[in-house]
Order: sequence, then structure tokens, then C-alpha cells
Amino acid sequence: MQDRPEDVPAQAHAQPSPPPGSAAEPAHTPTPEGGSQAYPAPSPRPDSAPGNPYQVPQQANAYGPPPGYPPAQHYPYAPPPGFSPPPGGGGAGRAVLWAAVGAVAASVLWAGGIHLLGPLGGDPDLGGYRARANLCSSVDYTALRTEYAEKDSAPTHNSLKHKALDQSYCSISLKRTTSSAYSDAYLSVQMDLHKETDPSAEFTALWSEYNQRYDDYEVEKVSGFGDEAYLVTEDTTSGSGTSGSRAVILAVRDGWMTYQMSWSVYTTSYGTTSPPDIEDVSRWVKTDTRSTLEDLRSG
Repeated sequence: MQDRPEDVPAQAHAQPSPPPGSAAEPAHTPTPEGGSQAYPAPSPRPDSAPGNPYQVPQQANAYGPPPGYPPAQHYPYAPPPGFSPPPGGGGAGRAVLWAAVGAVAASVLWAGGIHLLGPLGGDPDLGGYRARANLCSSVDYTALRTEYAEKDSAPTHNSLKHKALDQSYCSISLKRTTSSAYSDAYLSVQMDLHKETDPSAEFTALWSEYNQRYDDYEVEKVSGFGDEAYLVTEDTTSGSGTSGSRAVILAVRDGWMTYQMSWSVYTTSYGTTSPPDIEDVSRWVKTDTRSTLEDLRSG
């Protein structure tokens, strides 16, 4: 064995190169000049074998990113780890946005439903009117008694009550004096409370075009009664008053309540005298209708 001179350093043993991509391999970063700059390899972990400074620490992925660098994320704008978005995805912000949009849409549909369909929850617009088992007890015909002083002591009445409709009817015989053996004229009153359907369209069609059914009738729309009212009159006496008939009907709709007061007479009932004029009876019927409706609403 040949002795080594004292001034010659010991020959360094060749060390194995670390595998490519390992944590021990120096990292290279591009430089502005197009080259690369090497960074020193990280110090070995304390638990590495002392005889091998390039021993790779035990990792789940030995060829993963260098220690200290966060792993790459596929969605850089995704919520941080551990954050649970609301069911259905989209994040809390989107959920709040859709909740606000839904509330606005619901309000629009709700308002549209009110406008198109009328009262909500199936509540009818009865205007405070109440059904009467005996409508005759609520009929005021004081104005008509200007002509017919004798009061009917036994008027006829009937009624029906149903979840869709309440109806009350009254028929009164009108006599001028106690000596009248028969009725000189007739008065009928009817009130309907429509509890499931709005009668406005049918009411308008029936009464505004009443003269289409009978040529002798005339129709006049009048104000001051509920939402809609029509005065329907007939006079077939030809002015002489000795033959024919006369009639006055006042039809009123107030919300979902409909009402008619009808007066009719045959001239033969008057004998040699003439029945009252249409103008006078129309005025009396209007007055009695107004007071009767007030009573039907307040009771």
C-alpha cells in the first residue's frame, strides 16, 4: 500500500446523482437571458440516513412538487378547502341572488293573481250584504205606497242557501184601497249572493241587452246604485192607458250581490182609470231600492 503524500488531499468519492424530479435535485428557474439559475437543494430531513445526504424523504408522491410549495388547484377561484357550498352548488352568493330573484317573481305573480282573479282565498265580494230567510221583512216600498196605500199583510217569500249561492225572493200584492178585490199591481224583489263566482259579466250581458229579448222594453244605465245598475221599462198602453201593460225593473249589482225590484201592472186591473206613469213608478222604485239595499246591508 502506497502512502499518500501529506500535502495531497484525500480523493473525494464519487456520489450518485439524485433521480430526476426528486426533492434533492436543484431547482432551475428561467432567467431573463434565456438560461436557468440553480437553487440549492433543500437540506435533508434530520431522520435521513447519515451516510446518504441525497436520500429522498418518504412522501406520498416522491415526484410531487418541492416541499413548501402548495399543490396546484384545478379551479383557482373555488372555495377554500373545508368550505361546503349550499346544496345545489353555486356558492352562498348565488343562492342569495336566486332567493332575491325568486321573491321578486313571486311578488309579481301574486299581484297578477290579485288583478286577474279577484279576491284571494275564495272570499266573495259580498259588500256586507246578508241573506234573508224572509226577504219581505226587509223590503221597503214606502214610495210605492204613494199609489198603493193598502199594505199586503201576507206577502209571499222563499229562499235557498247553498255554498255557491244564497237567494232570497219576495212577492207583494199592491192595492190602492181596501175595497180592491184583487191586486192592482205586483211587486217582486230578489237578492242573490254569489259566493263562488263573480256575476259581473253575466249581469251586464243580461240587463244591458234586455231589450233584445222583448221589443217593448227599453234599457237605461243608471248611476248611484252599487257598481252597476240598469232601469228597464215597458209600456204597451199606447198612451191610452185602457189596454196593455206597464213594467219597471231596477237591476243592481254591488260586488258579487245582484238585486232586482220589479213592478208590473195590467191596465184591466184599473178598470176605467189609468195606472201611474212610467216616470213616476221609476222614481218610486229607485227610492225604495235605495232604502231596501241599506237595510239588507246593515242587518
